[in-house]
Amino acid sequence: MNDGDVSKRVFQPVHEFTVKRRNLPHWQNPGAVYFITWRCRPEKKLSHQEQSLVLETINYWHRRRWTVFIALVMPDHVHVVVQPLPTSQGGYVDMGLLVKSVKGFSAKKINLQRGSQGPVWQPERYDRIIRDEQEFLEKWQYIRNNPVKAGLAPTPEEYSWLFEGDSPW
Repeated sequence: MNDGDVSKRVFQPVHEFTVKRRNLPHWQNPGAVYFITWRCRPEKKLSHQEQSLVLETINYWHRRRWTVFIALVMPDHVHVVVQPLPTSQGGYVDMGLLVKSVKGFSAKKINLQRGSQGPVWQPERYDRIIRDEQEFLEKWQYIRNNPVKAGLAPTPEEYSWLFEGDSPW
């Protein structure tokens, strides 16, 4: 497959997009690649065990409901670059429902481990449809370098809560 074919497959969604809004707009363009960030509540920080749980939850759906290109779990936020997969009905998995599933499941598990209740995550997420290969690579590098920039690891490879999955190239 040449580079043009890959870019067409990854960056050219096949359906019309929808826009949902809370405080931020959330564009959904089925089949698109997304850069998504969600944060813990200000008073919450994730332990190492909790970071592992969140990463496992993200990766549970890898190749089932979405392709995870890269995922990073920091003590206070999460970054992913993902692409929802087609459904057997001919559409695509809803990105909002996927993120809600990951946040909800991980919050329940975290609260269970802590013996606490209440929200772990802020209700909103930041999401952006990645438009081309250059933007994809910029987001990939941004995510990889996040723990290094924060002083949590000397190199990205030494950070335990970084997952680098499939690459479209």
